[in-house]
Formats: sequence, C-alpha cells, structure tokens
Amino acid sequence: HSAMADNDSLHRFVFESLGVRGEVVYLDSAWQAVREIHDYPGPVARHLGQSLAATALLSATIKLDGSLILQVQGAGPLHTLVAQATNRRTLRGLARWDGVVPVGGLEQVFGAGRLVMTADAPGRERYQGIVGLTGDTLADALGDYFARSEQLPTRIWLGSDEQRSAGMLLQRMPAATGSAEDWDRILVLAATLTEGELLELPVQTLLYRLFNEEAVRLFESEPVAFRCGCSRERLTNTLVALGRAEADAILAEQGEVIADCEFCNRRYRFDAVDMAALFSEGVTVGSPSTH
Repeated sequence: HSAMADNDSLHRFVFESLGVRGEVVYLDSAWQAVREIHDYPGPVARHLGQSLAATALLSATIKLDGSLILQVQGAGPLHTLVAQATNRRTLRGLARWDGVVPVGGLEQVFGAGRLVMTADAPGRERYQGIVGLTGDTLADALGDYFARSEQLPTRIWLGSDEQRSAGMLLQRMPAATGSAEDWDRILVLAATLTEGELLELPVQTLLYRLFNEEAVRLFESEPVAFRCGCSRERLTNTLVALGRAEADAILAEQGEVIADCEFCNRRYRFDAVDMAALFSEGVTVGSPSTH
C-alpha cells in the first residue's frame, strides 16, 4: 500500500439528489503506530484495525468537540477492544485477550458480548449506547447498533490487514430528499464491495467502481493520525485516586511508582519527592500544581 495515494486520510462524499452521504477512511501509518505498541496476534489485530477504521468513520459523522469511543466487551478469548477517535481526527486503540484467539466470526472471537458507543465532550452530557454483539463481523454489529438506536440508517464496510485498515460508511441524511428505493439501490451497489477492493483501491477508483452511474460529489480529504493524548497529569490523577496508603506501599517496596500508558506504552515514573508533592496538603486534583 505504501506507494498509494490517500494514505491516512478521511474522504467525505455525497449523493446530493438522493440525500445520502458517505465516507471512506484509510489508516496506514496511524494503524502501524498502534500495531507497534503491542504485539497483537493476527485475529486480534484484524478486529482492532477494523474497530479503529469504524471509530474514525463514526466520529466524523457527528459534530462533537470531544471524542467517540467504541468498546467491544465479551466473555470469549478476545475480551476487550477499545478504539477512540477525537474531533481532531486522532486515533488510539488497544485490545486485551487471553490464550489463542481463533480466526472466525464475532461469536468465536468475542463470545457473548456487547458493543458500547460513548460520545464524550467537555461541558456536555456523556452519551452512551449499548447493544448486544450480533452478526458475524464488526460491521454487522455496528449495522445492528444503528438499526436499534433511533439514529439515521447507516451501513459500514470494514477491512484490515497488516499494512492498512480501511472503512466505508453510508448514511441516509435526516431530511433525505431521495426515496427509500434510492437508499436501497445505493446499498445494493455498495454490497458488491470486497475487502480487497476496500484496502487496495484509491477513493476515486473505489467510488467509480461502485457508483459510476450515480452522481457522486467527493469533498477535499482530511488527514487522520495516531496520537495517544496521555499525560503525566492524567496519570497523576490516577495515582491520587489510588490513595496515599497504596501509593506509599508501592514506594516503600520499589522505591518509585511506575505508571505505564496502555495505549502507547509511555512510562511515567514518580519518586518519593513526587509522591510527597502529590499528596501534600492543599493540592487539588487536576489543578496545575499537580504537574
């Protein structure tokens, strides 16, 4: 994929006369950055890559000055998947699993599980939607999520391999000018898309391949990047929440407290002086004085 155009980019398009909008996202170095942090087995990486592409697509459909978090939790071998995208088009994600994760559908991989979507913005009420994990693929489960929630009819296609994760989203707009038949026709055309095409074709080729008889308007692309967003201040708040006794016990035993960020493996160290400052009188959590 390295020689291709459209690396690490989000592309919006619209069928203006039909009231249908869409997006295509390609994650390249953003996906590589996530893969380099942990050594994910193939089936785990595949689902994590798809969840990152999905989150990038979905966060771009909502006007949110914050972040969208997609979580899949299950009782199976791959029990936790977290992908987060911000309104600045930055992404991060992680997966947790036990033992050997099989190649297969959602049930084999996640077991009985649920999909949780959280929209988080400063100063606004946190929105969370939860549905049971259904269907064979993550794209199926997300389609079911939209069918159950009162939101706009939405379909998603996802793909992921070692080099790239990619996705396409179609959504019927609230005041759709087109008919239900128009929407169905676009879905029938889109359903012929293969994972290989999604991963390999540049966006213009892909849209022509699917919708060459439709009037499609493609907008300027936006860059997408990996960025963790962790900070010493945030981990400080975590330590304060842990409590002084617990922190002192670790300090006594190890001489310092080490906190690792699971999303990017960055390591933060706090010694006895740091801890004394942290728990000294008059320090309020989250104030600049806790830096």
